[in-house]
Amino acid sequence: MLYGIAAATAALLLTAALAALLRSLALRLGAAGGPGLLAGRSRPRPPGRERRVPVLGGIAVAGATALVGCAGDWTGVAPLGPETSRLLVAGLVVALAGLAADLLPVPPLLRLTAVAGAAVLAVPYDALGVPGGVLAACWIVLVTHAFRSLDQSDGVLGTVGVVTAFALSGCAAAEVMDGLAALLSVLAAALTGFLMHGWPPARIAAGRCGSQFAGFVLGSAVVLVHAERPAGAGLGAAFALTAVVSADAALVLVCRWRAGRPVLRSAPDHLVHRLRRAGLTRQGVMVVMGLATFAGALVGLSIDLGRLGAAAAWWVAGAVLIVAAAGALRPGRRPRRPGPRPRSRPHAIPAPGGPVTGTVNRPAGLLRRPADVANGGVKVP
Repeated sequence: MLYGIAAATAALLLTAALAALLRSLALRLGAAGGPGLLAGRSRPRPPGRERRVPVLGGIAVAGATALVGCAGDWTGVAPLGPETSRLLVAGLVVALAGLAADLLPVPPLLRLTAVAGAAVLAVPYDALGVPGGVLAACWIVLVTHAFRSLDQSDGVLGTVGVVTAFALSGCAAAEVMDGLAALLSVLAAALTGFLMHGWPPARIAAGRCGSQFAGFVLGSAVVLVHAERPAGAGLGAAFALTAVVSADAALVLVCRWRAGRPVLRSAPDHLVHRLRRAGLTRQGVMVVMGLATFAGALVGLSIDLGRLGAAAAWWVAGAVLIVAAAGALRPGRRPRRPGPRPRSRPHAIPAPGGPVTGTVNRPAGLLRRPADVANGGVKVP
């Protein structure tokens, strides 16, 4: 208990401090011309007026999680075990691949290959077998890339990650997987420390490094926790714990398939984009996504603890299907092509029998004479 409190506190403070240092470094290097260190986080504005946010926050999340987790394993206070250690190493590989994609123009297929290779190494084949292990690896890749989309709105990635990590930590503790439970608690604390800088308006973003690391660790932890459980309860709890990212992935796949767009090409058709277009603020999007994640995580944790049956996951699946169906009915706007927007021409009503002019002929009774506002009164000349 004492180690858990100390580890969570250390991870939170270390992540917050590293994020502040990396933000300052990225702003200096980005202002000096460093490529890829800054990313736009707001609507398009005139050149020179964009709100630029550093994308190196993932280094703080992954670094603090790895340092605190390895410290507990090295001291023997909280040994991770071979499976959890392999998961952490694979997660760091995914984080490095995401960092390379943040700083350099890495093709999407190469990023997908790196995540798939790490997922193959993290799957427990002795409990799932080869066919089940391959399916689990594909599911981990899907969850990892679904978490990447959460970083497109301020605070959403940290909120969803914290709630999911805490719920999974309870599931791992119920399965007497102390090393995995400790690592997930440290990850939840690290994401909480990152939220101190990622709260809307965000001062630093997690980027592909942090989002892929969090998504990979959480997806792999779901597989490890439920690998030896019965198929019905295991699949139901795993799906409920990742219901929000599953809904976002299903929504994107359906929308891009109906619109005829490539699946790996980025577009503003994710769940966070639709909530913003519906009129929610950035804080509102974060609250809605957090509440939805909490509801799904509560169902998954209750199934693991035996409080609910596996059939409770069908309610979560129904909600995901409703979201996907709504996206199928309204696939969303097509992304605008880059480039200057065409200038609108002034409308003109042609005069009878005369040329078209820029003056609009209106009846005299509909025209208001110019008013002169002076000293709080209105004077009409």
